[in-house]
Amino acid sequence: MTPSAEPRFVDAILEWRWTGFVARLALVGAYLLGGVVKATDWSAAVAEQAHFGMVPPAFWAALTIVVEIIGPLLILSGRFVWLGAGMLGAFTLFAAFTANAFWSMPMGQERFMATNAFFEHLGLIGGFVLAAIVAERDNRRA
Repeated sequence: MTPSAEPRFVDAILEWRWTGFVARLALVGAYLLGGVVKATDWSAAVAEQAHFGMVPPAFWAALTIVVEIIGPLLILSGRFVWLGAGMLGAFTLFAAFTANAFWSMPMGQERFMATNAFFEHLGLIGGFVLAAIVAERDNRRA
C-alpha cells in the first residue's frame, strides 16, 4: 500500500455503487423533507416566511417549496446536478443571510448559535459545489 492510498475498507466504501447516492441523499435530505413538510402544511410555510420578513410571504413559501423539492430531485437523479446544486446553493446563501444575520445581534447565546448556523450553511454550499464537480467529472468520463 502506498502512503497516499486509502485503507481497503475505505476503498470498498468509496467504490460501493450506492455510496454516491447515499452521500447525495445526506446532503439534500433536509431540504427535500423541508419542502414536503411545507407543501403539506401551507399555512405554516407562509407563516415561516412572514416570520423572516419575506413579502409577500405566500410567494416566498411557494418558491421555497419548489426549490426544496426540485433541487434535491435533480441532485439525486444525477441529471442537471449543476442546476439543482445551484438552486440549493443560492437558496442556502440567501437563507443564511436572512435567518442567521449574526453580525447584527448582540453578544450572547443567540449570536453564537446564529454564527454557527451561518457557517454551517456555507459548508453546505461547499457540498453543493462538490456535488456539481463530481457529477461533471462523471459525465466527462462517461
